[in-house]
Amino acid sequence: MAQTESVTDFLVTGMTCGHCVASVIEEVSLVPGVSAVTVDLVVGAASTVHVTSAAAPAHSEIRAAIDEAGYELQGAGAQGSAA
Repeated sequence: MAQTESVTDFLVTGMTCGHCVASVIEEVSLVPGVSAVTVDLVVGAASTVHVTSAAAPAHSEIRAAIDEAGYELQGAGAQGSAA
């Protein structure tokens, strides 16, 4: 039986261009268990990062990857939400 993948959404602030999107995708893709990353860029607002994975990676790992790319999750206690 094939394992089902889930999508978790994270709101990220600070992204303004395609290079920003590429940086976030590159870093989040390195998190173990992540199989796909897409970003809905909304300039001047929080952008949505969609993370697809078979086993949900720890939110702290996603936060660290987004921090490494130079951006941050919206809100101090921001956590992803299953889509």
